Amino acid sequence: MDFFDCISLAKAQALIEGTLADIVVSIEEVELLQALGRIAAEDIAADGDLPPFNRSTVDGYAVLSRDTFGAGEGIPAMLTIVGEILMGQAAETDILSGQAVAIPTGGMLPAGADAVVMLEHIEPSGNETLLVLKPVAPGENVVSKGEDIKTGAVFITAGTKLTSAEIGALAACGTSRVKMRRRLTVGIVSTGDEVVDIGATPAAGQVRDINSYALAAILTEAGCQVSCYGIVKDNYAELLQIIDKAVAENHLVLVSGGSSVGVRDHTVRVIEELGQQKVIFHGLAIRPGKPTILGMVGEVPVFGLPGHPVAAMTVCQTVVLAAVKKMQGGKPLRVGCQVSAKLTRSCASAPGRDDFLRVRLIWHEGEYLAEPVLGKSGLISVLTQADGIVQIPAEASGLYAGDVVSVEVMREA
Repeated sequence: MDFFDCISLAKAQALIEGTLADIVVSIEEVELLQALGRIAAEDIAADGDLPPFNRSTVDGYAVLSRDTFGAGEGIPAMLTIVGEILMGQAAETDILSGQAVAIPTGGMLPAGADAVVMLEHIEPSGNETLLVLKPVAPGENVVSKGEDIKTGAVFITAGTKLTSAEIGALAACGTSRVKMRRRLTVGIVSTGDEVVDIGATPAAGQVRDINSYALAAILTEAGCQVSCYGIVKDNYAELLQIIDKAVAENHLVLVSGGSSVGVRDHTVRVIEELGQQKVIFHGLAIRPGKPTILGMVGEVPVFGLPGHPVAAMTVCQTVVLAAVKKMQGGKPLRVGCQVSAKLTRSCASAPGRDDFLRVRLIWHEGEYLAEPVLGKSGLISVLTQADGIVQIPAEASGLYAGDVVSVEVMREA
C-alpha cells in the first residue's frame, strides 16, 4: 500500500497555477443579462462620456455659485428666475450672474451654471425672484459630464466577474452584447459502497450522498455549470468508465471519496490509467483534507476529494476554486470578506500543515467573537453551524483564546 506524500498548501496552489497556466475556457458573445456572474473576456471601454452632460443631483435651482457666497438666513442672496429645465430635454437657457433656473434631479445643467441650490435652501420672493439661504460651492449638487466614466476609459477589465454593478454600468453605456468566458462545466462523481441517494433511507452502515449536492452548490455559486454523475460503488472498472465519461463531457471533474490509500480507493489508479501517469500531487498538509488528489487527463483536471463532507467542502473552497478561477480566465483568486474577531478558546494545531478552523461569529459588546465549531470532518452540523473559516498557518502550533484572528466569512452571520 502506498502512503501520502503530503505537500504544503502553498506548493499545491503553485502547482495548480503552473499546470493550468494555458487552460482557459473559450469565449462567446452573449446578451447583457446573460453575462451576470460570468467573467469578462476582454477589457471594455466606454464609447461616450457618462453622464453625457452636466446634470443636477437634486431638485432646486441652477446658479453661478459665486452669486451665493456669503448668503445666509439673515442676509439671503436674491436671484432672478429666468426659466425652467424640463426632464429629458436639452437646456436651452444660458444664465448670467444674478440669475437662476429651476431644475429637477437628473436635469441638464444650463450653460453658465456651475452649482445647484437645493429647494430646502431657497425661499420664493414673488414670481420671478428667489432668496438663497445657504451658499453652494462650485460643483455642489452637480455631476459633471464624464465624471463617472470618460470616453475611451476602460471601466471593466478582462477577468472581472460581472455583478449587478457592472451590468448597470454596461447598460448605461449602451452595451447590449459582451464577450464573456464560457461557463466552466464541472462533472461530480460520488463514490463509496456506503453512499446512497438522498431520497433513499440509509440502511445500517450507509450514509446519504451529501457531497454531490454540497459541492455542486459551491461550484454553481462560482459560476460553473455542474453535472452530477451519480454514485459509483468501490469498483475499479465502473469508476474508470464513469470518470472517462465525465472527462469527455466537462472542463473539470471532481471525484468525492476514494482518494485515500486503502485497497478500495481507486481514484489515483484511474487517473494514472486515463491520464498516462499524470498525477500532479496526492496528499495535502492541511486539515481537514489530507487525502486530496490532483491529476490531469488530457487538458481536464481531475480532483480526488475526501469523502467526509467537511473535508470535501474545505478542499473545494480552498483548493478547487483556485483552479476554477484560473480556468475561467478570472483575476487571481480573491478571498471572501474578511472580518477581524477575537477567538473565544484556544485551539491546537500541528506544525507543518495548514489547519482550517470553522467558527461561529458572535457580535458582543461592539466586536465580533469567533467561537470554534468543533467536530470531526464527517459531521455535517459543523458546516451548518459555522459562519466562516480561520486559517491556522503551517508554521503555527495553534491559537490562543483572546487572539484576534481574520475570519473568511462564508455566509452572513
